Amino acid sequence: MVPSLMTSAAAKQPTLFGHPTGLFQLFFAEMWERFSYYGMRALLLFYMIKGFLGLNDGEAYGVYGAYTALVYMTPYFGGMLADRLLGRRRAVIVGGLLMAAGHLLMTIENRWAFFGALALLIAGNGFFKPNISTIVGELYPKTSDKKDAGFTIFYMGINLGAAMSPIICGYVGETYGWHWGFGLATAGMAIGVAVFVAPTLLTQILIGGGVAATALAVPFLQDSPLQLMVRLLLAVMLLIAGVVAIRALSKGPLPDDAGAPPDPAALKKKLLGFLPAEMAVYLGTGLAVVAFTFIVQDGSAAGWVLNITGVLFFVYVIYDMVTKCTKIERHRLIVVLTIFFFNMFFWACFEQAGTSLNNWTDRNIDRVDETAQVETGQVGETIRFRVSPAATGDLADLPLLSQEQLGKVNGDPAMGELIADAIRTVEEHRNRTRDPESRASEEDIVGLQRRVRDSDVLTMTGLTYLRAAAGLEMNGADVLEWRVVEGNVGMGLGESEIPASEFQAANPVYIIIFGLPLSALWAFLAARRRDPSTPVKFGLGIAQLGLGFLVFYWGAQNADARGMSSMAFLLVGWLFVTTGELFSSPVGLSMVTKLSPGRLVSSIMGGWFLATAFSNYLAAVIATFTGVSHGDEGLQFIPAPAETAQTYGDVFGIIGVTALGAAVVLLALSPLLKRGMHPDHEDTAQPAEF
Repeated sequence: MVPSLMTSAAAKQPTLFGHPTGLFQLFFAEMWERFSYYGMRALLLFYMIKGFLGLNDGEAYGVYGAYTALVYMTPYFGGMLADRLLGRRRAVIVGGLLMAAGHLLMTIENRWAFFGALALLIAGNGFFKPNISTIVGELYPKTSDKKDAGFTIFYMGINLGAAMSPIICGYVGETYGWHWGFGLATAGMAIGVAVFVAPTLLTQILIGGGVAATALAVPFLQDSPLQLMVRLLLAVMLLIAGVVAIRALSKGPLPDDAGAPPDPAALKKKLLGFLPAEMAVYLGTGLAVVAFTFIVQDGSAAGWVLNITGVLFFVYVIYDMVTKCTKIERHRLIVVLTIFFFNMFFWACFEQAGTSLNNWTDRNIDRVDETAQVETGQVGETIRFRVSPAATGDLADLPLLSQEQLGKVNGDPAMGELIADAIRTVEEHRNRTRDPESRASEEDIVGLQRRVRDSDVLTMTGLTYLRAAAGLEMNGADVLEWRVVEGNVGMGLGESEIPASEFQAANPVYIIIFGLPLSALWAFLAARRRDPSTPVKFGLGIAQLGLGFLVFYWGAQNADARGMSSMAFLLVGWLFVTTGELFSSPVGLSMVTKLSPGRLVSSIMGGWFLATAFSNYLAAVIATFTGVSHGDEGLQFIPAPAETAQTYGDVFGIIGVTALGAAVVLLALSPLLKRGMHPDHEDTAQPAEF
C-alpha cells in the first residue's frame, strides 16, 4: 500500500477543542467558496427566466440540470488528477481561481459570456470540491472517532457560506440588479482562495476583516422583521466562527505537507518530449472549458457525458477492487458503492431546491409583509403602486406592487397595455445582447402581448416584465395605477416582499442551528459505542427528506383561493429536509475517507460527487413535471397562482412517498452493510479474496 499523507499531516497538527487547527482555516476557505457558489446558484434560475436570456421553465431547467450535473461530475476527474499528479493543495488553488473568473464573467450580459462563465465554474469546482474535503480527512488519523464531528464542523462552514449568500447575493441581485449579485459572488471566491494560500497573519486579517465587514453589512440588507432576525443570527454565528478561526491559526496553520503532490518530480515530467505534465493538465483544462461552454447548453449532451463518465468510474473502481484490493477493502468499497445509489436518490429529491421548489416559492408562497388590506370603502378608488422594490424618494412611500396583487383584477384597463409595452421594451433590449438564433421573434413578442391583454388578472409574467421595464427606466413603468373593484376587498398591501432566492438560505440556516448539537450527539453515542451505523443514519435521513416533501405537498393542498400558501409550510418542510441532510451528507463524506483505500480516497470522493451529478441531472428531469407555463416554446406565460399550486403539490407528494419507501429499503439492508464496513478492523491487510 502507498504511504498515506494523512499520517504526516495529522501528526504535526496542534489542536483546538480537540480538532486540528488547520480545520478552521479550511472552514473559512470553504465557507467563502460556498458563499460564491450558492450566491450564484440562488440567482441562476431566476436570471435565466427573468433576466436577459428569457428562457421558459423547461429550457431553464435543462440548462440548470446540465450545469449542476457537470459541476458534480468534474470532481471525479479533479480527484484523480490530485491523487496522481497535482496534489490536493495545488488543485484547490487552481479550482478557486477558475471559479473566481467564472463569477466575474457572469456579470456580463452576453449569451456566450454566460455559458463560458458556467463552463469555468464547472471546471473550477472539479478541482476545488473533492480536494478540500479530502484535506480535512488528512488532518485526522484514519481511525479517529473525532472525524465525523470534524466533518460536521466543516459542513457548518459550508452552510454558513451557503446561508449568507442568498440573503446577500440573492437580495442584492433581485433588488438592485443581477450583475451586483454576481459581483459579490466573485469577491467571495477571491477571499476563499486567499484564505487558503496566504501567510498566517494575512489569513487572520482576511478572516477578521471579512467577518467584520459582512456582520456589519447584513443587518442593513433587509426589509422585514423575519429578514432582520435571520441576518442577526448569521452575523453572530459568523463572528463566533471568526474568533475561533483566528485563535486556532495563532496555534498553527494548515501543515505545509497537507495536500502535497504525491511525487513533486512527476509535475515536471515531459509529455511528448516537451510538455511538462503540470502544464498539460492546465492546457487540458482550458480545452475542457471550451467544450463545457457548448455542452452546458444542451441537457442531452450533458447526459451522454455523464453516462460515459459513470461507466469509466465504475470500470476503474471495479478493476482496482479485483486486482489491488484486500478482502476488507473490497467489502468496504461495496458498501460505499451501495450508499452511492441511495445518495443519488437523496440528492435527486433535494435538488428540487434550485428548480421546482424555487419556482414554487416565487409563484405560490406568500412572501409579502402586509401593512394593510383593502377595505370595502375603497371600492372605486385608485391605489398607486410602486413597481420596483428598490425605488427611492417619493416612490418609496407607495405600497409595493407584489404577490398580493397576483390573481387579482385591476379595474383600470390600462394595466394590460402597460404590461404589453413593458414586454416590447424589455424583449427588444434583451435581443440586443442575444445571438441571432436565440432572439425573441416578433411573433413571440406579439403572442405574449396578446396573452397579457386577454388576462383579466395580474400574473407573475406581468409583474416580472413591469419590474424589468422599471429597471430599464421605461417611461411610466415605475408606477401602476390600480382601480379597486369588489373582488379586491381583503387584498393585502405591503411595503416589501422577501425575494424568493432568500429562502434558499433556510436549509443552511437550519444546518447551522442543528449541526453542532447533532455533532455532539454522534460524539456522545460514539463514546458509548451506541453510534448508529452510516447506513442507518442514511436511512433515517431519507425518511426525513420524505416527510419534508409531504409538508410541501400539504402546503400546496392548503393554498388559499388565490393559490398562495403560507411560508410556514416552506420553512417547516425545509426543517425536515435539512435534518435529513444532516443525518446523511456529513457522515457520507466521512465514510468515503474512512472506507476508501488511501490510494483511492480522492478518486472515490470524486465518485461521490459524480453520483450527485447524476442526481442533479435527474432532479432537472423531475422538475419538468412541474411545468406550469402556457406554451413550451418562445416567450412563456405564467398563469395566475390558483392554476399552478396543484401541479407543484402533486409532484412533491410523489417525491415524499417514494422517499419513505427508499428509507425502508435502506434500513432493512443496514445490518448487512454494517458488517461489510468491518468497523472493528483497523488493519485491512487481508488476503485478496472475496
